[in-house]
Amino acid sequence: MLHGRSEETARIDAMLGQARAGRSGVLVLRGEAGIGKSALLDDAAARADDMRVLRTDGTESETGFPFSGLHLLLGRQTGRLDALPAPQARALRVALGQETGGDVDRYLVGLAVLTLLAELAEERPLLCLVDDAHWLDPASAEALIFAVRRLDAEAIAVIVAVRTDEPSPFDRAGLPELPIGPLAESAAAEVLAQRSDPVPGHLRPDLLTEAQGNPLALLELPVDGEPRRVPSSRFQRLHEVFAERVRRLPEATRRLLVVAASSADASVVFPAAERLGCTRDDLAPAEQAQLVRLVEGRLVLRHPLLFSALRETSEAGSRLAAHEALAEVYAARGDVCSYAWHRSAMATGPDEEAAVALETAASTGAVRGSAAVSAMYERAAELTADRARRGRRLTVAAEAAADTGQLDRAATLADQAADHVTHPLQLADIALVRAAVLDSRDRPREAHRLLSDAAVAVADLAPSLAGHLLFRAGRAAAHAGDFGALDRTAARAEELGVPSAHLVAALSRAFAAQNALTDASVAPLRVLVEETTGCDRHLELLDIGWWHIMLADFDSADDIAARLAAVARQQGAAGLLASVLPLLACAQLMRGRHDDAEANATEGLRIAADTGQRRHAVTLTTVLASLAAIRGAEQRCVELTAEPIARGVTPGNIHAAGALSLLDLGLGRYEAAFGRLSGMLGARHRGGAMVSLPDLVEAATRVDRPADGLSAARQYAEWAGRVRQPWTRAIALRCQALLDGNADDRYAQAVALHQQGGPPFERARTELLYGEWLRRARRISEARIVLHSALEIFDRLQAQPWSARARAELRAAGESVRAADTGAVQRLTPQEHQVVQLAARGLSNREIGAQLFLSPRTVGYHLYKAYPKLGVGSRSELASLVAARPEYPARAGA
Repeated sequence: MLHGRSEETARIDAMLGQARAGRSGVLVLRGEAGIGKSALLDDAAARADDMRVLRTDGTESETGFPFSGLHLLLGRQTGRLDALPAPQARALRVALGQETGGDVDRYLVGLAVLTLLAELAEERPLLCLVDDAHWLDPASAEALIFAVRRLDAEAIAVIVAVRTDEPSPFDRAGLPELPIGPLAESAAAEVLAQRSDPVPGHLRPDLLTEAQGNPLALLELPVDGEPRRVPSSRFQRLHEVFAERVRRLPEATRRLLVVAASSADASVVFPAAERLGCTRDDLAPAEQAQLVRLVEGRLVLRHPLLFSALRETSEAGSRLAAHEALAEVYAARGDVCSYAWHRSAMATGPDEEAAVALETAASTGAVRGSAAVSAMYERAAELTADRARRGRRLTVAAEAAADTGQLDRAATLADQAADHVTHPLQLADIALVRAAVLDSRDRPREAHRLLSDAAVAVADLAPSLAGHLLFRAGRAAAHAGDFGALDRTAARAEELGVPSAHLVAALSRAFAAQNALTDASVAPLRVLVEETTGCDRHLELLDIGWWHIMLADFDSADDIAARLAAVARQQGAAGLLASVLPLLACAQLMRGRHDDAEANATEGLRIAADTGQRRHAVTLTTVLASLAAIRGAEQRCVELTAEPIARGVTPGNIHAAGALSLLDLGLGRYEAAFGRLSGMLGARHRGGAMVSLPDLVEAATRVDRPADGLSAARQYAEWAGRVRQPWTRAIALRCQALLDGNADDRYAQAVALHQQGGPPFERARTELLYGEWLRRARRISEARIVLHSALEIFDRLQAQPWSARARAELRAAGESVRAADTGAVQRLTPQEHQVVQLAARGLSNREIGAQLFLSPRTVGYHLYKAYPKLGVGSRSELASLVAARPEYPARAGA
């Protein structure tokens, strides 16, 4: 019976009720050892007698076994894996040891867990309990966190218990938490009354004081007439209590428990114990002493303190013998991974045989995902005496960690590897890992220095590798906007004579010209595109996509990004998707697919947070800021730009400032827009300001500063002439029309060019300015035509400040214009928009969920909310709506 936990049980009851009603809930219980977290989990399981209950427990002995916790949670559900999408099913089979293969995206495992849990919850509400999650193996913890953060419309409740004094992946997962504190004095007295050995009345106050409201201490601390009054000692005394109980057990029972402390799987423990002369009957004394219990094929120790008690009361030889026996059992079963782990646990110092066993298991494709590859190579390195070999194994461990997005761990392993490696080629491999981590964390300057130094060191040994390193260094310098570093990198490539020197030079010229805004930048960009076209590697394809953005070829950029995103979604590769979505969102923003851009940018931010890819998050934030500026969402725009602006002058800062300036321009705050945009042109990273030059021209004319506008218009026109896109020439003509007296011809030519394609928002802006000019020239009927066209586009794009300006101009032209009915149609959320898009293409809820990292039920929930907003009642009506307006779907009447 639980005492003094009414508030905690009420919170849990509410969550269980929510799950029964079809809405998911997650709760992390946090408290010290023995405070009653496990009791609350047991109580929750008892209250959920109408629900399916899945449970897993983290244990110290299995922390190093990737996906061991996940196996315990889902091992009995493997018969359902065939119902999952094939990539997810394979990933989960590998994780659960049913299939071999190390090339599994770690986020795909999390998506598979999400889908499987949702499938189970379709039959009846589901309760997942995770005890001692601080000892859950990292791979399982990561998969569970990925899954539970995406729970929404499923009948699932998840309760996780962690200790306050142990670090855990759940500490920074951003999940709801419930602190479990000490019992109140009255509740503590009730617990004390439950002891099997009654406590004399005169000793109760001292015991209550010593226990400090900890239920385990209240039940287990000995009563010997000499209670300890130092609260910090109670855990040591509890440890002594458990150690004494272990000592009282028969020797054979102790040997069996030592094996159980190294593996909880009874199907392995008993055969291993037999090799040490124990039988199944030897477990009985421990069961009678309530130190262990057999639950669904697992030997569960009474409390984690028993692990340390067993270590203290057993000799080192018996612990090594336990691992040896377990290794033999796993070897007989053909489980090379578990064999390697237990073989390595037998080592008391450097052990090359054990290290080779780990390396062999990791390299033969028998491991459970790439996270395990990294862990195995790291442990192999720990057992390696030879410094060079140790460094090589640490390097492989770092590479595997980086491949799976474990950036902190990859950085640590790379640093360790560097302490043991002296050969330049090996140091170059380490530099690539470190640079990838730094670039993802938005620290490209440091990445540039690392790669440049590594390239010089290997130039004589491996010129091609040196060229690759320098090109990567150039990319990092470009990300930082450090054009001086780019120039130095190109000069170094030329000096060293690496095969790809001309590409590094082209990269330097392209970005340097972007910064200057006057020199030719298009030619080197075209060289880069042409020489890398046909490459199928994701990193290079992303580069090509961004070069197309710089060339104002948004259609090509969109095509590349869409193809890469499709691959990432099909494979469930969240890490790749996080790097693709910034490119896709940028291209969609410029093509006028604003809802798509918002949906992808929002999703990208969530995945970037999961994967720790900080640089991508900055880009995605500025895309959302630009959308907010266009829509006149002032508060949201200011919030989104706050961090990039505070970071100082960087490419992200320039784009954020451009978004704020566009907001000011739309709201008629011309002085503010002019001041901010003028300052941008005097700063570094001015290439990022190219898109804002037309805004500066318009702001300059509004504040009667035509000379400043003329300079910006000239620079933009030069660039527009080089990229040879009709829409850029149209904007250049618009800028000229604002500044000189030949406005009629220039505006007319601009409108005609806009009709050949390009950003619809820019077309509407040109038409609005032309309409204003025509009205002032008293050519009212002509003005109405272009103003109506502008208004239709602005309304379609929800560009409310600009729509208001177009309506005001039409009213000034003598036309009665109805105000926009902003309340008639509810906007879809970004996720609803994505779901609607895919549903309109005929994808099932399961297929949509696999692509968007959602459960099928959550997909159905989003459709349920979207239908009334769109005024449709079925998938067929939805498909018809989207087909009618392919460029601007997702709103009724759009």
